[in-house]
Amino acid sequence: MTPAPRTVVEAFLPADGAAALDQLYDTANAAGLDDQPVRLTIRRMVAAGEVTQSGRGRRGTLALTATGRERLRRDRLALHLALAQDRGQAPWDSRWRLLAVSVPETDRAARDAMRRDLLAAGAAPVSTGLYASPHDLSAMLGPLDTSATVAGTPGADTPGTGALFRAIATDLDVRGVTDPAEIAEMLWPAAPIIDRYAVADRAVELAGSLRPGADTRAVLLRQLRLADAWELAMRQDPLIPPELRGDPWPPATIRRRWHTAWTELAAQLPDQLLYRGWLP
Repeated sequence: MTPAPRTVVEAFLPADGAAALDQLYDTANAAGLDDQPVRLTIRRMVAAGEVTQSGRGRRGTLALTATGRERLRRDRLALHLALAQDRGQAPWDSRWRLLAVSVPETDRAARDAMRRDLLAAGAAPVSTGLYASPHDLSAMLGPLDTSATVAGTPGADTPGTGALFRAIATDLDVRGVTDPAEIAEMLWPAAPIIDRYAVADRAVELAGSLRPGADTRAVLLRQLRLADAWELAMRQDPLIPPELRGDPWPPATIRRRWHTAWTELAAQLPDQLLYRGWLP
């Protein structure tokens, strides 16, 4: 499986400092990517203000801007939450977060963008303009979540004039369903989430087949394939609290195996080269 160009670029970008482009391109080539798609990805990220490039071609370096670092920080929140859940360190507080989108019909583009961001953060639509999540999504939504919460909810502030309103509920009734586990299955069906983890399971098996003493590039390739498989599996995983899923929960089992495989590969490298400063 050839990793996506953006996965390769982001994997090499440290939380602080710069990535050497010669190593980035060499590893991408070994993974089956030509220079052109990687170069185009970097250009798009530069144009979006996410990275800055110093020097030309393979002799250059790439570093995150404040904007790019913040976007990746939000992306990594899901990874940290998943690992914390799998270790039993993120128990559910039994509260549902409700988010209501209120944007004039004339500003349809802004409304649609807000809804896409909510879905990407793992919220599920309950009715027109109303979304639910078992998590506080404020950190994942970033600048989107700028309005005040609805008055009357515990710890709420006076409501503002923003387009996104929030409320907290300890009891939720969705079309007559009140059991939290049944609500989770209704809004976030388990089967498609489990299916998406099959690619991660295969990547873990491949990582375990690497012979001891393999060179740095071979180890990096296995890590890149693990990273790409993780992205594919996690992209649409809302990370519903384990209390609302069956036990054992297959994605959690695969994620624990993934983390073990990643750690074992990292131990074979002289330094942390991928996701430097991002992984717990």
